Amino acid sequence: MRSSHTPNSSLAAALAEAEEEYRARNPNSLAQYEAACAAMPGGNTRASIFTSPFPLTIAKGDGAHIWDLDGHEYVDFLAEFTAGLFGHSHPAIRRALDEALDGGWNFGAHGVVEARFARAICDRFPSIELVRFTNSGTEANLMAVSLACAVTGRAKVLVFQGGYHGGVFYFRGAGSRVNAPFQFLLAAYNDSAAARALVAPHAQDLAAILVEPMLGGSGCIPGTQEFLADLRALADETGAILIFDEVMTSRLAPGGLQQVHGIRPDMTTLGKYVGGGMSFGAFGGKAALMQRFDPRRPDHLEHAGTFNNNVLTMNAGYVGLTEIYTPGRARDLNRFGNDLRERLNAIVRQRGLAMQFTGMGSMIGVHMTDRPIRNETDARQGNAALLDLFWFDLLARGIWFAKRGMMALSIALDAADADRLAAAVAEFADTRAPLFRS
Repeated sequence: MRSSHTPNSSLAAALAEAEEEYRARNPNSLAQYEAACAAMPGGNTRASIFTSPFPLTIAKGDGAHIWDLDGHEYVDFLAEFTAGLFGHSHPAIRRALDEALDGGWNFGAHGVVEARFARAICDRFPSIELVRFTNSGTEANLMAVSLACAVTGRAKVLVFQGGYHGGVFYFRGAGSRVNAPFQFLLAAYNDSAAARALVAPHAQDLAAILVEPMLGGSGCIPGTQEFLADLRALADETGAILIFDEVMTSRLAPGGLQQVHGIRPDMTTLGKYVGGGMSFGAFGGKAALMQRFDPRRPDHLEHAGTFNNNVLTMNAGYVGLTEIYTPGRARDLNRFGNDLRERLNAIVRQRGLAMQFTGMGSMIGVHMTDRPIRNETDARQGNAALLDLFWFDLLARGIWFAKRGMMALSIALDAADADRLAAAVAEFADTRAPLFRS
């Protein structure tokens, strides 16, 4: 699928034209969206996948490709916001699901595979001495923070601008009025001095420090080694519990970004791909903390959830982590991602455009600015209209990613797919270069 775009003298005019072409190409998705609005507010049950003027409806996927209701094919460079690491319908995952279904489900009891899966997670992430399962990364973070407050007897939680830890831990932009009712201290990301100054008056009441080692939803902005190490020190000094949210970033190395930086948090939260593409979350950490959930203890803390150990996730997750996304495969995918990011950055640098691709390994963020990006404030200085135009243009060229500029790579992608993305970026850069200077 190719676009017939020609340069416009006005960014606003170019964006309007691209949006009109989008509408014309996708009548079936528009009809589906209008029908959905009759049963769901805004036709939507998941805010992150809504796009204006209306979202596309995806009908099927295979490997690294997806197709919408209007029959357009795309190379999937979003991979379900990092959860789709295995691509669509990986045969080993499918086999694991079939085997689980053949044996029945909804037992209301302990199952066979959950202990193996738990052992595999503990072996893969050394900071996790004991682990418990949930149904999402949101739940995992909710339980981790709640545990920190219960164990310390404290109330305040240090979080960071641009952080996203799930539907009730949303700190991008103005935040969210439906956040969980914890007493949050909101600091600037990658600014240790600011975090320490904010914490100082509350040090005796600080229960937890919750941080993504790389901001995911806010543009794939890596935390620096110095910043993350200082948070480890701050937790030690105050007696707070350091929680690394590696729901997204655990894919970036065999042992997650904590392995890359050599920093051991007290607790780690997981989700996304670790469940093999099924609904999944997990939280774990030091045995002394996690043993508080041992039901054999008279003072144990409660943690329930009907589907925490559902057989589909347990089987898919175990196979995905132990047979498919092995440490070697993790290194290969993230090397592929680093090479691709540098290739894309070289394209825009050669043309002198105020544009860059951030991130680490298999996670990539697109920003319409050439200034250094260390936090959400820096990222928001980019040209939002150009980013929208980039999304429309690449979508018309058969490239699927998030409109806010997020890409995540799956193991189903190959060199030809990388070539196709690079060619689309180069074509956008050549065609739209005048708009960067207007």
